[in-house]
Amino acid sequence: MRTTARMAIVMTVAILLIDQILKMWVKTHMTLHETIEITSWFKICFVENNGMAYGMELGSKLLLSIFRITLTLFLIYYLARQIKNGKQPRGFLLCLTMITAGALGNIIDGMLYGLIFNASSPYYVSYFVPLGEGYAPFLMGKVVDMFYFPLIVSTYPEWVPVVGGDPYVFFSPVFNFADSCICVGVALLLLFYRKEVASLTSGKI
Repeated sequence: MRTTARMAIVMTVAILLIDQILKMWVKTHMTLHETIEITSWFKICFVENNGMAYGMELGSKLLLSIFRITLTLFLIYYLARQIKNGKQPRGFLLCLTMITAGALGNIIDGMLYGLIFNASSPYYVSYFVPLGEGYAPFLMGKVVDMFYFPLIVSTYPEWVPVVGGDPYVFFSPVFNFADSCICVGVALLLLFYRKEVASLTSGKI
């Protein structure tokens, strides 16, 4: 139990540090929408969003922030309870830790970035400001994204209805380290811990 708890804490701290260091570096070294090409299929592209993972939007920013915090608090409660019980597989709990830490990483953006940064712009690099003098109030900050993998850049065939001849990019979303931790954690749960996921979703905690 103690080993699992230590691993969960270390993993959470490591994910949050990596995520926030990357975001703050991009925020304070790149202009909005600036792109650094690492390879033809991997670029660092600075964008911000008000919504969920991969730049998706979902209703009110405030309601979304409250929903994120509520869900993350539930995950923290569930993790603490299951680690204490010592009945769930360690791998399952560490996958949940990845998801929880990723969610926390994006929550930090929404909670604090609007308070400590000025607004990003295509014309200048953002910088720190005194607490409370930033571009948005508490819980209303934007999430910083930067990883862009345009693996295939092409156009739709002319015969395709509506989008024929339009540009096509796979994979087009821009995301951050926290998003990737959430997605990897979910993928591992679905691959290796379907029984535990079923008991979680059925409320048998």
